[in-house]
Amino acid sequence: MYWPGDLGRAENCVTVEVRRLGSGNLAEARGMNALFAEVFEDQASYAARPPEDDYLRSLLGRDEFIALGAFKGDAMIGALAAYELPKFEQRRSEIYIYDLAVREDHRRRGVATTLIEALKPIATARGAWVIYVQADPPDAPAVALYDKLGVREDVLHFDISPGGDPKAR
Repeated sequence: MYWPGDLGRAENCVTVEVRRLGSGNLAEARGMNALFAEVFEDQASYAARPPEDDYLRSLLGRDEFIALGAFKGDAMIGALAAYELPKFEQRRSEIYIYDLAVREDHRRRGVATTLIEALKPIATARGAWVIYVQADPPDAPAVALYDKLGVREDVLHFDISPGGDPKAR
């Protein structure tokens, strides 16, 4: 799917095309991981142990995994990874934005907002009642963006190891 858009204020405009990545977009998905590694300064999580082609192709082919890339020409300048979480209390789901990043030289131009806007029709089609995202309080630009787009819920987040050591990650 494609959603082209003009973004930002008139003096700071950038035109992007948002594409949903599928099983045939391995190179773009690897580029997405490289973008996350760069923007989040986290090579260990995003670049050190890349998934095999079969795993990545399978993940990208699942309706419950949503990978969106924002492209300026052939260059990916932003990306969003989200997961659909089916609920048990009602026949509905939630969409969790796991990662959202924009290259530094393209920030504050509406790219992240456009990625979230592109996610909305996908969420609606999947029967989602809400899209949610976490932000670390020190990341003021992200917090400001999400405040503009949604309702804040102050919650605590805990990582629980599935192994024996409760502090292992």
